[in-house]
Amino acid sequence: MRTLLIGVDSGTQSTKVLVVDAQNGKVLASAAQAYDLLPNLPPGAKEQHPHTWREATGSAIRQALRAAKAVAAEVKAIGVSGQQHGFVPLDEKGEVIRPAKLWCDTSTEAECAEITEKLGGPKATIKTLGNAVLPGFTASKILWLKNHEPKNYQRLATVLLPHDYLNFWLTGEKAMEYGDASGTALLDVRKRKWAQAAIDAIDPELMGKLPPLSSSDAPVGKLQSATARMLDLNTDVLVSAGGGDNMMGAIGTGNVNPGVITASFGTSGTIYACAEKPVVDPKGEIAAFCDSTNRWLPLLCTMNVTTATELVRNAAGWNHEKFSAMISRVPVGSGGLILLPYLEGERTPNVPAGTGVLMGVSQRTYNLDYQARAAMEGVTMGMNYGLRRLAELGVKPTQIRATGGGARSKVWRQIMADIFNAEVVTLKVSEGAAYGAALQALWCLRQQQGEKITIKEITDKFIELNKEETALPDSKNVETYRQLQELQDEMSASLRDVFVKHRRFVSR
Repeated sequence: MRTLLIGVDSGTQSTKVLVVDAQNGKVLASAAQAYDLLPNLPPGAKEQHPHTWREATGSAIRQALRAAKAVAAEVKAIGVSGQQHGFVPLDEKGEVIRPAKLWCDTSTEAECAEITEKLGGPKATIKTLGNAVLPGFTASKILWLKNHEPKNYQRLATVLLPHDYLNFWLTGEKAMEYGDASGTALLDVRKRKWAQAAIDAIDPELMGKLPPLSSSDAPVGKLQSATARMLDLNTDVLVSAGGGDNMMGAIGTGNVNPGVITASFGTSGTIYACAEKPVVDPKGEIAAFCDSTNRWLPLLCTMNVTTATELVRNAAGWNHEKFSAMISRVPVGSGGLILLPYLEGERTPNVPAGTGVLMGVSQRTYNLDYQARAAMEGVTMGMNYGLRRLAELGVKPTQIRATGGGARSKVWRQIMADIFNAEVVTLKVSEGAAYGAALQALWCLRQQQGEKITIKEITDKFIELNKEETALPDSKNVETYRQLQELQDEMSASLRDVFVKHRRFVSR
């Protein structure tokens, strides 16, 4: 009989599920369920109802198991990856109080400022937490609920993150793993403990509403009977700690030892590395997260990647193949057309009021093919802003492993290599977060069975590179992008005050 693992990646746009053979790491089947953000919200607000994730997860698991021709007795463990930072408020009965405010919600600037001020300012905040308090993180969303919806806040009994909520649905247990917890801006990442000062800045009673912290290799529990019946599975299925999508993506790309850097090109963009000790950025631009292997994950996040490229592609009415073909016709550097891609505000650099700006518009560049390449280059330079900051903190890549939708494009992989000035490779299993969740579940399962095995032993055995998709930097292109990067950085810095003034009109 086969031993099967289920890896779940619950994201902003869809939930993806993989069924993986525990013996050889092969993906036997996959399924996905798409969904949208809640419509008609105020500017900056981004929300989804947690029941949407639960229903999508159940549907995708059943589809994937049917495709794998799996029987219940074969499935031994489940791991869940979830979008980070989302605030799931539960009442005393474990029911969702209101829709979750998501990582991309930028409506909590005032709450970030309030918490930071109570902690003694930006430097004192980073000293206390290891991180700045940014709109993307969970802490400000909790204070937002207290400030804007006091009746709902009075009902708050438990704070969970998106992947925690799915674990709760699967097992009935409330817990929070170190990696995902480090993205709340409530955790002292150096000590892996809740930071009382940050909690007091919101509400001294909040400590009693936070779930217990757990290590990354510990199980949350086993499938509870109601969920097992819904999924047609047995109740002996182990559910691992899981983690945030970036933490699971690190496992799924083999980024579990120093030197490897993962770059994820999805709706948002993330670049992260594995570190044996905390990497704290005194400027607060790089997040000093814990990872989901009981180490640390210095990370940068940009909020705009395929958000920008898909906007142009949809406007042109091109499929992905034509999109890549049209970009290939445009010269490197897009004839000087530069996109500042802050369509959803921005997190790295921290410009929540930012908007998109095109510079270099001329009769030559004012067409969709130039705009398409400028979008692809612009979002990649946005990620490179953070990659250079990582290097300043001592985290330098020997190789960049690209994942997410953007990594499927040959022309984009070359742009990455030229802008990052590094070798770029892809993985045979492209769904890094879902695959990482499955491998973490295997790690947990084998340890529970009494084996002394490291996560690196598992990833070294199962994760394979797509060598034919390797992209190497071209020195001439590297120099072109270096100059354009300087212009984009200067444009971003010079417009910060303008963005804040402009928001008055956007909010009307």
